[in-house]
Amino acid sequence: MRYEIRVDGHMSETLSKAFPELEHVVMAGQTVLFGQVVDEAHLYGLLARCQSLGLRVVEMRQLPE
Repeated sequence: MRYEIRVDGHMSETLSKAFPELEHVVMAGQTVLFGQVVDEAHLYGLLARCQSLGLRVVEMRQLPE
């Protein structure tokens, strides 16, 4: 499964390294993390990581394969 997670603001390179399994781009005042998610536990782990880093998730969606 491929997912996209949009967070509010521009993540620094250092902060984006907390998500080594995902690629990222910055656009329109948001950082878009995207990539392969192995299973539901992995997805919840990514969201928990966002929360622990104080990132505000504004959108999350599954991408077509």
